Amino acid sequence: MGRGTATDYRASFDATVVFGNGGDLTVHGFRVDIPGPDVGEGEIAALFVASLGLLMTASVELSNVTVFAEPHKGTRGGPADRDASPHRDAGTLVELSHVIEPGMITYPGLPPPAITPYLTREDSRRQYTAGTEFAIDWLTMIGNTGTYLDSPFHRYPDGADLAAIPLARTAEVPAVVIRVGDARERGIGVGALAALDVTGKAVLLHTGDDARFGTPGYATGAHFLTADGAEWLAAQQAALVGIDAINVDDTGDRARPAHSALLRAGIPVVEHLTCLQHVPPTGAVFSAVPLRVRGLGTIPVRAFARVPG
Repeated sequence: MGRGTATDYRASFDATVVFGNGGDLTVHGFRVDIPGPDVGEGEIAALFVASLGLLMTASVELSNVTVFAEPHKGTRGGPADRDASPHRDAGTLVELSHVIEPGMITYPGLPPPAITPYLTREDSRRQYTAGTEFAIDWLTMIGNTGTYLDSPFHRYPDGADLAAIPLARTAEVPAVVIRVGDARERGIGVGALAALDVTGKAVLLHTGDDARFGTPGYATGAHFLTADGAEWLAAQQAALVGIDAINVDDTGDRARPAHSALLRAGIPVVEHLTCLQHVPPTGAVFSAVPLRVRGLGTIPVRAFARVPG
């Protein structure tokens, strides 16, 4: 499945920086990605300086250093800060979509999918040579089932439908994973995004809400992208935005500002992702290609990532 949380480590610390041209900086509880549990304070200090792009540092003093296992978040200059354009023929494929099965509930209030026979195996035996049989079934479901993609047509009548979504936005797109599961706020705003290069990237919001998928708790206290976060991603020309939560918007906001801003900008949205903990902050490529259906706005996708070895 790729990278697991046990192989990733981060460090928390207080730090005081003195600059060679005057001035100082003090931080408390700062966190950076580190390459392993045995890293020294000198390397942690260097990662801290690199993560903030600090210049002319005369000294860095650390205190209260704690090392702990946690998925990397993409510290600038850290072990997960990789080239976002890996060789497409290398790496491991990681499943990021939920399995669709009859009766499943994706979004409370929406109908579950159903599979019913059109041609049974028993009936097909009368049409083919002895020992040859087939099954052909009806699959009945709404577009918002399982892990699905929203096209601009989902929100705007003159927006691009599923048949018009460019492959460049949904197939092997360089990915940026933003981990917010430990954030104090449910809303994911500009502050969680602004340090990252998202232009032309699939921006995947890893909240951890997928652990509750299929339960009543999935719809309670869910994470979401704020209106200003969506406007910022649209202005930065992200290729696609995905989230492992029940909705990219706050479900209590009937205006749906995140959908509105992203789909207005032609940015597809993929909701109900899963297993984003197995995708590094940068370096993977993401795919979630919809069927080419004209006049339809949403449809389930098989979402996956190719993670470099």
